Amino acid sequence: MRQSLKTKLISSLEKCFSDESIDTKPALSRLSLLRGQQVSFQLVMTETDPQFRNAYRANLRLEGNLAPYVTVRRVMELPVSMPCYPSPDSNYLRTAPGLYPDLLAPLDYHGRPSIVLGQLRTLWFALNLPNDFPAGEHHITVQLCDDAGEVLSCNELQITLIDAVLPPQELIFTQWFHCDCLAQYYGVEVFSEEHWTIIENFVRTAAANGINLLLTPIFTPPLDTEVGGERLTNQLVGVTLEGETYRFDFTLLDRWIDMADRCGIQYFEIAHFFTQWGAAHAPKIMATVNGEYRRLFGWDTDATGEAYTAFLRTFIPAFLDHMKARGDDRRCYFHVSDEPNAEQLEQYRASKAVIADLLEGYTIMDALSNFEFYSQGVVSTPIPSTNHIEPFLEAETDGLWTYYCCAQHRDVSNRFCAMPSARNRIIGVQLYKYDIVGFLHWGFNFYNTCHSHNPINPFLDTCGSDWVPAGDTCSVYPAPDGTAWESLRIVVFREALEDLRAFKLCEQLCGRDRVMQLIEGDLAEPITFKQYPHSADYILQLRERVNAAIAEAIAK
Repeated sequence: MRQSLKTKLISSLEKCFSDESIDTKPALSRLSLLRGQQVSFQLVMTETDPQFRNAYRANLRLEGNLAPYVTVRRVMELPVSMPCYPSPDSNYLRTAPGLYPDLLAPLDYHGRPSIVLGQLRTLWFALNLPNDFPAGEHHITVQLCDDAGEVLSCNELQITLIDAVLPPQELIFTQWFHCDCLAQYYGVEVFSEEHWTIIENFVRTAAANGINLLLTPIFTPPLDTEVGGERLTNQLVGVTLEGETYRFDFTLLDRWIDMADRCGIQYFEIAHFFTQWGAAHAPKIMATVNGEYRRLFGWDTDATGEAYTAFLRTFIPAFLDHMKARGDDRRCYFHVSDEPNAEQLEQYRASKAVIADLLEGYTIMDALSNFEFYSQGVVSTPIPSTNHIEPFLEAETDGLWTYYCCAQHRDVSNRFCAMPSARNRIIGVQLYKYDIVGFLHWGFNFYNTCHSHNPINPFLDTCGSDWVPAGDTCSVYPAPDGTAWESLRIVVFREALEDLRAFKLCEQLCGRDRVMQLIEGDLAEPITFKQYPHSADYILQLRERVNAAIAEAIAK
């Protein structure tokens, strides 16, 4: 063993900056998991001997019967120019610009991690066991070796596999999928064969991380677009207008649904029928008009005007007929306009009236924060933000959703790069306690600046050009081969979703009161969306208590 090489296994809830001391990171020696669960942990390492004036490479060796089921990536720090808004709360790791750990990238140098004098380097391990793997006690040994095979460091993790299957995810979860950003970043034509390949790669990663509701661009989504501006056209439905007669081509939509089915997507989130922040205009809709392909509707279109009303009242029945013929209409969720405020309530009401009768019996939902939309019956499925959810909870809103974005930067859970991972993962506890039906976040892969003025390189610009705190615009990064590289934030959020599923299983076996006792029994104050334990240790111990209760229940 090389005494000067310090290494330690730590939980997935630690974020390691290269200038930190390894001694501040709590060691991880054992954990438990259920069947069907992915479990992650990290190895942090640093060299302390000054004779190693720069860096050297080590060989990574995994031993134990779990080793074949472990994937290893390196945690990379990315530049963060805007960690937070001014006057942040106290639950941030750092608030100064710098390099922040976020990207989970493949190992380079043939899988040989670098060891650097006086700096922390981190490896990320993900364990996925097959369904028939034997339950019980197991271990995995993580070694670093030199080129001669001499062991430089050795760490062991004890893992208990409980013989109970994590139940399917019930929560409906969407993170908005931006097809135009993929076309722009990779320089491919929208819905070309190359684009379809990239899209499917990214959708597979989304589904693997619990996203089961996919934003579906029947027309270019009217989201994060400057008034009067346009985003790159990405429109699945072909429109032809001859005289006063519309015809619709659903060929690309069919391909989209078939692709999503291959990836494991359950539901389709139909792009908003009206513009963001007020529902006053039509989205950009391209059409072939008397033989000419051009923009038919957009910012210059009155949302409730005769022309757009006639279009929607022709399109929506045709769309539903097509989806019914496929047997997929009940998989669809619909939107009017994103984030309207109280001053825009009447405009929203008028725009919704254009389509409401056509979508009777289907879910129409929107992200909003003003309770009046619900109390006045304008929106029956509101999606309030986590920092404005209290009135909706007090009203016992049926089938309640919630969301967060950049504005939810104080007190509540979020997943900014500057926030501790425990602040990300606590959402699973909150979703369970309040029986939340669905969760929405706007940025799975948004690689643009504010209002989509310009595309960005997310590896170099994590803030949308000083627009929002780093980590809000995307949860995955575009790999050179057209696949999606995960952030540690999306993996930790997946852990929150798996916590939620474990709570549900424990409830089936032991009752809801027992689960809530495990969650809140030792706390001085009950958990709310704004009040919760800030420590990673609370979440790790809670999950172990829940797993132990499950193991005890199935053993009876």
